[in-house]
Amino acid sequence: MPLALLALAMGAFGIGTTEFVIMGLLPEVAGTFDVSIPTAGYLVSGYAVGVMFGAPLMTVLGTRISRKRMLTLLMGFFIAGNVLSAVAPAFGLMLAGRLVASLAHGAFFGIGSVVAADLVAPEKKAGAIAMMFTGLTVANVVGVPAGTLIGQQVGWRATFFVVAALGVLGLLGVAKLVPDMPKAEDVRLRHEIAAFRNVQVLLAMAMTVLGFGGVFAAITYITPMMTGVAGYADTSVTWLLVLFGLGMVAGNLIGGRFADRALMPMLFVSLSGLAVVLALFTVAAHDKLASAVMVFLIGALGFATVPPLQKRVLDQAAGAPTLASAVNIGAFNLGNALSAWLGGIVIAAGFGYTAPNWVGAALAASAVVLAVASSVLERRTNANARPVTDRVAEPTPATTAPH
Repeated sequence: MPLALLALAMGAFGIGTTEFVIMGLLPEVAGTFDVSIPTAGYLVSGYAVGVMFGAPLMTVLGTRISRKRMLTLLMGFFIAGNVLSAVAPAFGLMLAGRLVASLAHGAFFGIGSVVAADLVAPEKKAGAIAMMFTGLTVANVVGVPAGTLIGQQVGWRATFFVVAALGVLGLLGVAKLVPDMPKAEDVRLRHEIAAFRNVQVLLAMAMTVLGFGGVFAAITYITPMMTGVAGYADTSVTWLLVLFGLGMVAGNLIGGRFADRALMPMLFVSLSGLAVVLALFTVAAHDKLASAVMVFLIGALGFATVPPLQKRVLDQAAGAPTLASAVNIGAFNLGNALSAWLGGIVIAAGFGYTAPNWVGAALAASAVVLAVASSVLERRTNANARPVTDRVAEPTPATTAPH
């Protein structure tokens, strides 16, 4: 794998850290600005909204410059947003800083996926994408717990200064290690938009929303589920999230490796396994050991879908993949928001803290249905595209003249 992938992974590490570390610092931030915890929660939801809208916006704005230059500009936005969050004298300015940082998220992963895939041979594209996303998964194992500890011991502002420093390292890495890969001259914005007329692209994005939504239906409510149902102490939740992060790392690497060999079978296995595990989690949540195993498996199976889904979009939007790739990153965040909302509805309806697991299982199962439909449609399309001349004509008997 090229060394340039390390630079992309470093940028992904910083972005993953800033996205999730705020969840562990909400009480401290709320206390500083004298706002309620639900109000401080806008720093989480506002970031997700920024990713959804920022991914296509920043990608469109970057269509006229090289991908390497766009990646460095995006890291600049990331650094500026985190510095603004660190020094913000009022809650509104901190929210603005979160929104600025979120603008880099979707476009960085979207454009970075295209660059990572272009750096390697065709049979290694999913592995290269997985290598970049390793930065995001490792952030949940190392960056988020470390950032939370720094915030609790030194102050939450110090955490965002550290994250901004990670952004500087990522920017320098991209500038130094990523080769200058200008966009193809024959690709225009209209070509990028035309990719969304491909049914297979839309099906892949729908699988992203539903499949990854299944993960966050459960993980969003992991704290009340583990403390109120499984019987864990509040202090154990951090380590359970680390376990979830370890599952993400393992699943991401496995998904990248096998997606290069058999992409659709990898999706069938990971999505089906995710649906089953989420359904079992409803029962397993009542036991400490079993629930911990389920948390790891949800992380592993959930992130095993990321490299194949991202590569599926790149393959189906071949020739103009950048915008589709970035929008698919936004689809992950749409799935997060949708599943969290649905999970909250079933809890509010009185079905208990394990009910979101059924929601997640239903979403993942729906993604399996879409994967089957996508595969069937692809086979029919390939069959119809086969030339008629492929048929073997029957030989006509030959006559032999006497000598």
